[in-house]
Amino acid sequence: MSIYTKTGDKGETGLFSPNRSEKIRVSKASLRIEAIGSIDEANTSLGLAASFIKNKRLRFKVIELQEHLFEIGAILAGAKLQKNESLVKKMEKEIDEMDKELPTLTYFILPGGGIGGAHLFLARTFVRCAERRVVALSKKEKVDKDVLIYLNRLSDYIYTLARYSNFKERAKEKAWRG
Repeated sequence: MSIYTKTGDKGETGLFSPNRSEKIRVSKASLRIEAIGSIDEANTSLGLAASFIKNKRLRFKVIELQEHLFEIGAILAGAKLQKNESLVKKMEKEIDEMDKELPTLTYFILPGGGIGGAHLFLARTFVRCAERRVVALSKKEKVDKDVLIYLNRLSDYIYTLARYSNFKERAKEKAWRG
């Protein structure tokens, strides 16, 4: 199978259709495709972060997040999948567990630290951008509320993962002195 199909040469792309014989084509400039593209950017940035994370357990968690984001992209493209709300509860539980080990924050920190942590901070910015795009889409079209909740919690989770990665690598957090 060829990587190129030429079906998008006129600025349109396909979405999943509930009826397989029906083809749904939308502009590549649509809010939906913009949201899906932002999810893809977030996913790619997590893949980059994973390649720099030394801790195998953390790297596995990041790869798991990539799989979840792939599902989010498919859901936004019309696939009949649902985001399981137990994933949000799992992230909250893991945030709480990591926070118990991390130094208490009494100030804002600058994104950075070790290379894995710094890439996770960067990935978080892509997730937050994707969340904004999905929120914009939800103002015009129907979006599963669990997708919005998941993306909101995901940025908190990645922030904590970045701090935890830095903590495990003994990379110092730099305080913002505004």
